Formats: sequence, C-alpha cells, structure tokens
Amino acid sequence: MPIWGWIIIAVVAILIIWFFITYNSLIQLRNRKDDQWAQIDVQLKRRADLIPNLVETVKGYAKHEKKTLEEVVQARNSFVNATTPEEEMSLSGELTKAVGKLFALTEAYPDLKADQNFLSLQTDLKEAEDKISMMRQFYNDTVLTYNNKVQMIPSNIVAKLGGFKEAKYFETTGEDREVPKVSF
Repeated sequence: MPIWGWIIIAVVAILIIWFFITYNSLIQLRNRKDDQWAQIDVQLKRRADLIPNLVETVKGYAKHEKKTLEEVVQARNSFVNATTPEEEMSLSGELTKAVGKLFALTEAYPDLKADQNFLSLQTDLKEAEDKISMMRQFYNDTVLTYNNKVQMIPSNIVAKLGGFKEAKYFETTGEDREVPKVSF
C-alpha cells in the first residue's frame, strides 16, 4: 500500500478516536449536569418538607397573619407540584420570597423567636437554603462547562450529531432578588 493510503487510514482513525472521546466527554458532562440538578432537587424537596412544620409553628403565634401564611403554603404547594426542572427553578424563587416574608413576620412576635421548635425549624430551613445556594452555584458551573463543550468548535459538531442541547442555568429573576416587605 502506498504511503498516502497509510496517511489517510491514520487520519480517519484519529478522527474516529477523537469523535468517540468527544462524544463520551459530552455524555459525562451531561450526566454531571443532571447529577448536580438532582442534588439541588433533593435540597429543594427538603426545604418544601420543612415549610409546613414552620408554618404550623408560626400559626400558633400569628393567627391573624393569615395572608402571609397562605402565601407560603401556596408557594410551597406550587413548588411540590412542579413537573420540570425549569418549573422548579422558577417556583423555587417564589418559595424563597415567601419564606423570607415569613421570617420577616416573626420579628413582630418576640415569643415566637424564643420558641425552641421554631428556632430549630428556622435553623434547618436556613441550612437548606445555604445548601441550595451552594448547589445552584455547582450546577451553574457544570452547565457552563457542558454548554462550552456543546457550543465550541470542533466539539459542537459531535454535539449536533449526538443530539446534545444547551442546558439552562439556574437563574434568579429580578423579583427573587427583592427583599421581602412585610407591613403590619
């Protein structure tokens, strides 16, 4: 076989190897992104499970603050019924805002702030919020790496052939950035 035949075979072999390596790295990044979302989802569910206990504790002290408590319960129920990661991302912000209002409400009730059950629930919820925040950062970092691989040349060719799509970041809306306001 002439030398140019061996060169063509070598180039084709290198391209095939590169294709498989790139494809496998895309699979690995997609799986890592999905895993990071699952970690966020675990913490979001934990928070959703804590909220009814917190609301019941606050209800005992703040019977006439029905509207704020109903908003928290409604936001929690909407979140629990979300069916897609995008819905969960959106509703998570609403839930965070409602919980912020709930904590602001407790400032008006000194006895509530001293209640051991409330303090324990508040600590658990704060820890869950901190974990969610940290996990969002990890998720977004993973999405950045994945999206770079999907978009950049030459791996974008393999991504297109393999059906890989860009992932969405876990973003905070402008409304979620506002400080909750509670008035009495």
